[in-house]
Amino acid sequence: MPTDGAPAKYQKTALTAAESAKSKTGRVILITGTGGFVGFHCALALKKRGDGVLGMDNFNSYYPVGIKYDRVETLERAGVYTFKADLNDRSFMDHILKEYGVTHVLALAAQAGVRYATKDPASYVSSNISGFVNLLEACRFCDPMPRIVYASSSSVYGLNTVSPFSEEHQVDRPASLYAATKKANEMIAHTYNHIYGLSLTGLRFFTVYGPWGRPDMFAFSATIKIHKGEALKIFQGPGGSELERDFTFIDDIVAGCVASVDKIPASTKETAHCKVYNLGNKDPVTVTYMIECLERAIGKKAIKNYVPMPPTGDVLKTSADVSLAEKELGYKPTTSLQDGINKFIEWYDEYYKEGLTKEMASYVPY
Repeated sequence: MPTDGAPAKYQKTALTAAESAKSKTGRVILITGTGGFVGFHCALALKKRGDGVLGMDNFNSYYPVGIKYDRVETLERAGVYTFKADLNDRSFMDHILKEYGVTHVLALAAQAGVRYATKDPASYVSSNISGFVNLLEACRFCDPMPRIVYASSSSVYGLNTVSPFSEEHQVDRPASLYAATKKANEMIAHTYNHIYGLSLTGLRFFTVYGPWGRPDMFAFSATIKIHKGEALKIFQGPGGSELERDFTFIDDIVAGCVASVDKIPASTKETAHCKVYNLGNKDPVTVTYMIECLERAIGKKAIKNYVPMPPTGDVLKTSADVSLAEKELGYKPTTSLQDGINKFIEWYDEYYKEGLTKEMASYVPY
């Protein structure tokens, strides 16, 4: 049965960090945010192929934490140890990087969510900027310095009106504080690359969904509401225009992350690699079409309530040009939206076969 809230005491298995860091490939990868959606799936994939994998997460309460603890428990059964720690703890970051001989960092921890940034902006600065700088500071004092793959976001394109979004487009008009912090990550990465020779790859994720997803994201929250018989609030742009999103299935995102880990050159302390790539599905659809996919998978009609889009940072459309990732990473998204939604609902029905936890049943995404 799913965990309801944070356990009274965080019980860990007999797995040790040293065992988790054992590698058959020579790679020892620290993944920040293994209690999160993408970090969880990447940890499973990298461990399965033989990499040494260590995780960390601060288990913040932006969305119900029970699912985060369940992800981590699943990881521990797969041989991945997760530290309960914060990116801003410099002594911890120094220790974990050097003690376990970390060769790569997959930096996926962040304060997520576009709209929530209007409620608690300081949390975005603390996690996404201060935490990221603290990580890079710890990395630059390692010898050798780890290679770093980090999560940016499609939100950096902000008010850009040229579609599909290309890495060559300007990204200097963010529509939300979250987007601004992700753009800041890219600029900070460039600075640390230029001054210290850290090798960095940034990945601009486009609306990720799938099993073990985030409850604040539309596919998950809409599924809960459809089951409850509650109306879905669907944002509209000027003139009643539909919002469009480049929904991307988690397996495709993981494939791009793994390829980035494999392809990133070594940190050199001189001129080093510094690039960003779009990881999307390159097939934007309306939110209404997403709902239709959910209706087919669930076998129940949704109640739809169309409302004007509030001024909280959402954009009208996202659309990924993934040609650079295709060329340099071998990235190729293969999952159609309906197939991906079917897999998500199959997981959801099994995970919540005994019903929602109290924590999840009462959760209202911002």
